[in-house]
Amino acid sequence: MTDTPLPTALITGASAGIGATYADRLARRGHDLILVARDEARLTALADRLHAETGRSVTVLRADLTDEADIARVEARLTEDARIGLFVNNAGMSLTGNLLTAEPEAITRLIALNVTAPTRLAAAAGRAFAARGGGAIVNVSSVLSQVVETFDGAYNGTKAHLLTVSRWLNRQLGDRGVYVQSVLPAATRTEIWERSGIDIDSFPTEIVMEVGDLVDAALVGFDAREEVTIPPLADEGLWIAADQARAAMVPVLGGNRPAARYRVSVDA
Repeated sequence: MTDTPLPTALITGASAGIGATYADRLARRGHDLILVARDEARLTALADRLHAETGRSVTVLRADLTDEADIARVEARLTEDARIGLFVNNAGMSLTGNLLTAEPEAITRLIALNVTAPTRLAAAAGRAFAARGGGAIVNVSSVLSQVVETFDGAYNGTKAHLLTVSRWLNRQLGDRGVYVQSVLPAATRTEIWERSGIDIDSFPTEIVMEVGDLVDAALVGFDAREEVTIPPLADEGLWIAADQARAAMVPVLGGNRPAARYRVSVDA
């Protein structure tokens, strides 16, 4: 009697950082891999190393997820390759500067990579996995999805979008055998900082997580089937309380008349 093989995992943004670390950990768990990123040379080097070290099949799919044709190719792979049962939706970027200082083209690229691509790919994976009777999607959001006070103002919003999409999908697909996890990293030592012109070494060491620790923690949350995993958050009760407060507002957010505090008195 043989064990059922683990599904193939498709990982975006897999050439470095969080994506490459997911590739390493999942290969060592026994998953075959499809690695997606723009840098084909780095993908190929990673694929060769992981195949040599783990014996798993590792395929490279070069794609620029700001390009319509490349997004469509990855959507097609998720849809048509029945071996795929795990999708790590990781590719992303931040701005150099902020929403008010960045070039318009940079903002457009940010939205393409952080909003359009992951939303379309999550939808494609969700449809495909539901049709196959099961699967799992890992959407890499950020703790900045909860923060309006700092950072660049646009990255925060894109990650809030992905968190909302992820939680909605989890509710829609859970009874069809599809699990959707949102992972919310805080400051993690990856190349995204250098690409944004920020020196990660200027941050206090106590707030910077190593990428291996981040992914290992996220996989603990994955195994526990958490809907939202926040690796640096020690007190889970804070998240639960915040989410309960959000849910408590939902029934009173609608109405056919403005709230009394917004009405103009007839006598005024």
